[in-house]
Amino acid sequence: MMLQNIAWIVLFAPLAAAGLITLVTRKDDRLSAQISIGACLLAFVVSLVLFCAFERFELSLSWLDVGDLKVDLGFKFDALSGLMLLVVTGVGSAIHVYSFGYMHGDRSFSRFFGSMSLFMFSMLGIVVSNNLVQMFVFWELVGVSSYLLIGFWFERASAADACKKAFLANRVGDFGFLLGILMVWGLLGTVRFEALETQLRANPGALGAAATVAGLLLFCGAVGKSAQFPLHVWLPDAMEGPTPVSALIHAATMVAAGVFMLCRVFFILDLPGSHALQIIAWIGAGTALLAALIAVQQDDIKRILAYSTLSQLGMMVMAVGLGGPGPAMVHLVTHAFFKALLFLGAGSVIHAMHHEQDIWKMGQLSHHLPVTTKTFLIGALALCGVPPFSGFYSKDAILAQAFEHNTLLFLLAISTAWLTTFYMSRLVLVVFFGKARTGAAERAHESPGIMTWPLIVLAVPSVIAGLAGIPGHLAAQFGSGGEGHPGGSGLTALFEPFSHSPGPAFLGMLAFMLGVTAAYSYYWGAKEDPLPAKLGWLSRAMKDRFYFDEIYAALVRFTQDAMAAAAEWIDRWIIAGLMVRGAHGTTELVGRALRLAQTGNLQTYAFFLVLGVAWMLFYTLVLH
Repeated sequence: MMLQNIAWIVLFAPLAAAGLITLVTRKDDRLSAQISIGACLLAFVVSLVLFCAFERFELSLSWLDVGDLKVDLGFKFDALSGLMLLVVTGVGSAIHVYSFGYMHGDRSFSRFFGSMSLFMFSMLGIVVSNNLVQMFVFWELVGVSSYLLIGFWFERASAADACKKAFLANRVGDFGFLLGILMVWGLLGTVRFEALETQLRANPGALGAAATVAGLLLFCGAVGKSAQFPLHVWLPDAMEGPTPVSALIHAATMVAAGVFMLCRVFFILDLPGSHALQIIAWIGAGTALLAALIAVQQDDIKRILAYSTLSQLGMMVMAVGLGGPGPAMVHLVTHAFFKALLFLGAGSVIHAMHHEQDIWKMGQLSHHLPVTTKTFLIGALALCGVPPFSGFYSKDAILAQAFEHNTLLFLLAISTAWLTTFYMSRLVLVVFFGKARTGAAERAHESPGIMTWPLIVLAVPSVIAGLAGIPGHLAAQFGSGGEGHPGGSGLTALFEPFSHSPGPAFLGMLAFMLGVTAAYSYYWGAKEDPLPAKLGWLSRAMKDRFYFDEIYAALVRFTQDAMAAAAEWIDRWIIAGLMVRGAHGTTELVGRALRLAQTGNLQTYAFFLVLGVAWMLFYTLVLH
């Protein structure tokens, strides 16, 4: 009971920090940062206590009771939410500490940490929600918080445009998500996860023919938040925010919310007769390959990592679609650590290069940034799936699942793994090795300890998280959906992929070796990218992100802009012109005509009187 009493601290500590910073300490930068960091660390400590003393429970406070709709403010703690709480607060704490050094001297320092605390409260609210309505409310709060953080430097036009793009793209997905929630409530009469799961376990056909539609509408929320095709275009532009924001959004929080939601509602997606999972799997695999191709020809260090995030999220979504929320969550956890490490490492590079982000203006940074280089290499090796780094075990579980269920999806996944190794090797070789290409690269120096220590801390789970027994922890949550590796820990898990699924494991290693070899042959000592000359139009298409932004802009022009122009014409010429001004003009014209008859002359009035009598006589005697 005591554990349950302190559970609310996890959720409300960041909210209290956001309120204090906004209302009380906004003018004291240092105190504002300390409050925000302290709240996040407190949430992490309480989450760790709850996780270690694992006791499944659910807390509820009555919130809405309108007719048949009863919604609680809930705190659901189980294997899924416990693991996610630990990841969000742990990675979030490292990013908060790092931000203290990275954002030092910014004129809106307090506003930054206030927005970060609001973001943490919103994300934690999604994780602990025990019903769909509460999840949707916090889902939208995450959208607002990300809008504030992506557009933190709103005086820059690119940042202002990026936050609006993220907000609008997510609203499209969230509209479908809301329709899905309404459909589930309308057909099943409840929005609580436990009640929904119990009802569907007892009667799998309760949704009937609407099962596929309901599942895909709920998936729309994940398409927006986790930036899956066709709403993937907002995520790379979110790089306009400060680098710690990029790490927070791309690691364990906002973009992971979509995958987490799919795992939470997996019992709705995996119903007899529903085809939702098949569609989800193909969208995930397509997004993974598309993003990996685009990343190959990006030159901005943060955008390369952003497209890498898109690709890895696609792998997680594919895993869910293949019936494996367990492997998806394991990869979400390991990816949170090494992708946060990579983004913070990129931030250290950008800081050393005086905010230069073009990798072709770097080089030889391994001599000047030893800690950043070593930790970045650890993150890159984990992302590429090299044993014994954590990414190998989580990625291999997804490859094994695809190998078992769908050969074509496996080929897409293994191609994505090869491309991941290629573009990450390209990034590492160009940034950290070779010759310095600019004076800024020659003068670069290591970041201060407040920025390098979080890198060292995140490097540890990036190495060992794959051996921590996470699959076993999730097995009870998902049952058969937790399939993947058996989930051993320590030395027993070290070679488990090669014994459990040797084919995908060895093919994954082959993809890594081929990717490194290809990247080395092209980029070792290169002064400029040789691929544009070799690939021609394909290179330009990848660099220009396959023109999706231009296609969407044209689509908007031919649909929304055309409808707006038609509405403007109707408003100006039909409503305002013919109806409003026409009625006004007719009345005025008649009034002017009548005014001509009001002369004040008695002879004129007598004439009209005689004329009227003559007309009445003519009408009566002649026409009748």
